[in-house]
Amino acid sequence: MIANPAQSIRPASRSVFAAASAGYTLIEMLVVLTIISLILGLVGPRVLSYLSESRVKTAKLQIESFSSALDLFYVDEGRYPTNSEGLAALAERPSGLDIWTGPYVKGGRIPLDPWGHPYQYRTVTEHNPPYEIISLGPDGHSGDANVTADASNVSR
Repeated sequence: MIANPAQSIRPASRSVFAAASAGYTLIEMLVVLTIISLILGLVGPRVLSYLSESRVKTAKLQIESFSSALDLFYVDEGRYPTNSEGLAALAERPSGLDIWTGPYVKGGRIPLDPWGHPYQYRTVTEHNPPYEIISLGPDGHSGDANVTADASNVSR
């Protein structure tokens, strides 16, 4: 007997269509990737902006903490640390001090700013308080005018 050609083709064609409909087409994958890239393109800069702003806020909070520690140093010694003593005077006893009840900072060490640079300390007599604490920002140089600019305890 001769087999019906339509019957012999159907099982093979069904398996081809079943295999094709089980996966995703290239067009569908490209559409999904395009949508994801559009979302990241819109949301990504906003997230990075929040990260930059949070680092500046962290630096300002650390500077406020140093200001409080410097005030405690002042109460004990009757003076603020000199430029040569710097912020290290809050963590380790400088030579020649009689009443040092430190360390005045938690952990007994001076942390780096959020960008990994040391804070700058200097005494300045023309304003109150008579010292300035500065974080130089992400580039480590003073004078930036952007959102991640230098942080300081002195308003200019």
